[in-house]
Amino acid sequence: MSYVQPSTRQDAQLRGPIRRAMAASAIGNATEWFDYGIYSYGLTYISAALFPGSTAQATLFALATFAISFLVRPLGGLFWGPLGDRLGRKHVLALTIIIMSMATLLVGLLPSYGSIGWWAPAALVLLRMIQGFSTGGEYGGAATFMAEYAPDHKRGFCGSFLEFGTLAGFSLGAFLMLGCSVLLGNDAMHAWGWRLPFLVAAPLGVIGLYLRSKMEDTPVFRECAEAAEREHHAGVPLRELFVSYWKPLLQLGGLVVALNVVNYVLLAYMPTFMKKELGMSDNLSLLLPLIGMLSMMVLLPFAGALSDRIGRKKVWWLSLAGIFVAAVPMFTLMSHGIAGALIGLGVLGLLYVPQLASISAMFPAMFPTQARYAGMAIAYNISTSIFGGTAPMVTDWLIGRTGNTLVPAYYMMGACVVGAVALLFVTETVGCSLRGRGMPGVGAGARQGDGGVEVVPEHRHA
Repeated sequence: MSYVQPSTRQDAQLRGPIRRAMAASAIGNATEWFDYGIYSYGLTYISAALFPGSTAQATLFALATFAISFLVRPLGGLFWGPLGDRLGRKHVLALTIIIMSMATLLVGLLPSYGSIGWWAPAALVLLRMIQGFSTGGEYGGAATFMAEYAPDHKRGFCGSFLEFGTLAGFSLGAFLMLGCSVLLGNDAMHAWGWRLPFLVAAPLGVIGLYLRSKMEDTPVFRECAEAAEREHHAGVPLRELFVSYWKPLLQLGGLVVALNVVNYVLLAYMPTFMKKELGMSDNLSLLLPLIGMLSMMVLLPFAGALSDRIGRKKVWWLSLAGIFVAAVPMFTLMSHGIAGALIGLGVLGLLYVPQLASISAMFPAMFPTQARYAGMAIAYNISTSIFGGTAPMVTDWLIGRTGNTLVPAYYMMGACVVGAVALLFVTETVGCSLRGRGMPGVGAGARQGDGGVEVVPEHRHA
């Protein structure tokens, strides 16, 4: 049997709402990663301004504070996820983006350690915890919102723009910090210049709030909400979620180990690694990863479209196997000058793109509508908090203990193994409808084909 493609007229009618949904989803992800960008690229200045001790001690404290926000994310997932399944995706997403952006803004207004002593790092920790709590509901909700709005046959392509927002936000934050560093100079940056990029978070949050408040909730959620059975099944209680959906929770958690260890090593930790371990200048250690990220942004839509054609699992296998094989050679190459660092980063970024491009289509499809927001938010954030956000701190500590600059490569390889084991048990859901209360890709509407499950949805979601 072949796919029944939506008509050109249907696509044209839905193009406007889908584009608005893509923008509303991506702006929140961009705001979240804008914070990570300015924090990661301003780590030297932030640690000197807000923490005591030597440069090495202050940097480790700052990396630990970066990780603290991730430890709170599961609590945010437990709170926002079930709320999003009961009240709707857009209401929760409107709250998370404004909380997230205001907390980022306040980091830029904190007094220094020299002014208020230990209150400075304590306030930073509190704000990072607030950011982590709000972020716990952000990505799972944004990916769910995007996936439920996207046409079934283009979910990978549409979802890739959520990750485009990820890299765009990170790059914007990084470019702002780098630009301030070049224009103001080292002394001014240490004195007050590092604060300027944090102030941009407020307008980003306002734009995101406006876009999300103007959108209707997703068609999939509205259908579920209008169904008579929803009067008795308004979302899934947490206990039932863990009992009934423990398999996809574990599978998604394993995939996120691979996804986010690679992500935070390549994006968040790389400037610190290049400066401390490879001896590059401040500006060069900031610029090279940015070039890699901009290249990844260009490739994301193509990789997302590829996942729509050949399946999510196939592009993940290509990515996991490629990173596992290339990690050590590429990190070795990075130690051989600027050209080697650029090539190493470029190759690893290219291999990572298929994972990043397909997750917004793949992860939400692992749960039914009534448990989708909660299931994704909880599994994603628990795994991210343990393995993702801690990756920069852990790799930095291990390099300090062992003196081996290949530690990040070994760490990424181990994460890829975990992801590969999880991927073995994941159901292929490419082209599958997300409508209804059943598991996508399971039961009616799916049949086993070559290399996975060929889905023949009964109700195509245009």
